[in-house]
Amino acid sequence: MKLSIAALLVLVSPVFLPDLSMADEEESWADRITLKGDIRLRYEAIDEQGQENRNRARFRTRFGLTAQATSDVKVILQLASGGDDPVSTNQSFDDGFSTKDIGIDLAYVDWAAADGLNVYGGKMKNPLFRAGGAPLIWDGDLNPEGVAAKYSRGILFGSLGLFTAEERSSSDDSLLSALQAGVKTEFGRDVTLTAGVGYFAYSDTIGNSPFYNGSANGNSVDTNGDYIHDYKNTEIFAQLDTALRDWKLQVFAHATRNNEVSEQDTAYAFGALIGGDKGRGRLELSWTYQDIEADAIIGTFSDSDFGGGGTDSSGHILKGSYALSKSVGLAATYFINEIDRFQGIEHDYSRLQLDVEFKFE
Repeated sequence: MKLSIAALLVLVSPVFLPDLSMADEEESWADRITLKGDIRLRYEAIDEQGQENRNRARFRTRFGLTAQATSDVKVILQLASGGDDPVSTNQSFDDGFSTKDIGIDLAYVDWAAADGLNVYGGKMKNPLFRAGGAPLIWDGDLNPEGVAAKYSRGILFGSLGLFTAEERSSSDDSLLSALQAGVKTEFGRDVTLTAGVGYFAYSDTIGNSPFYNGSANGNSVDTNGDYIHDYKNTEIFAQLDTALRDWKLQVFAHATRNNEVSEQDTAYAFGALIGGDKGRGRLELSWTYQDIEADAIIGTFSDSDFGGGGTDSSGHILKGSYALSKSVGLAATYFINEIDRFQGIEHDYSRLQLDVEFKFE
């Protein structure tokens, strides 16, 4: 789907105008809309044992707006490159200078229903907490679709969501229900601990094709390529944030188990991050180790870069970033992984990404 910015504004203006008419007379509708966007240029090199090395140039671009419709309601819209892939907004420079795809990446309402309680509806940012931002269960680009609520007051926080993973005309739909609860507490001035538990479950997976494009992505399937297991998981997570002089330090751990299988049922991650203050000259370094067994999680929604995407992989993620200015940043990411272990053909996989990102807001 290809949309111009002008067409987007025409499309969404009927949504905004009725609510924005409630604004103070001195405040125009334009004052209630904020814009943001980014363009990321990437060089990527992939080295998989037994395969030809792959080198490619890619880009990601996003353009979004937030409209303060009323004092307690926001409307968020965002377009992004990458076509319809649920876990990647990257687009390769290929196909003879062809026109690239752009689609709806976010389209949701954020309602501040009560003190500390927000309710969301639509295609939204993932409301579930990811310790250390690790992509153990969910890719960072995944934006689920449905309804959700987040609560945060005092030391307590929690999230509740019901999402549509697959709508089918010939069989029951697959829904994802998710619940998290935890505490965020401070110990002194520079130490904060965030810890909690969660539960998430998919309905009607057995006998149905894997989500999105039918690819197993490491999960176990039958001879027809359909799921043979349910996926109902418990999770635990913890994240400790502190400071070493002028540097922030974060250490984290995250683990989950699929309670519906007796083997290849566990995934875990742990790591650390150290970084300077925000702004020009900020340097940030991080290390993550992950191990994701074949049927521990749904492979479709896991990180699209780690091990080439999907489950049945383990290894390291090394990252570094440097802010040239508030709007321009450099980054490098290196994946050192082992893949296809459960399939009995374990081999090495590595991926290097070099990024230059430009953004505005």
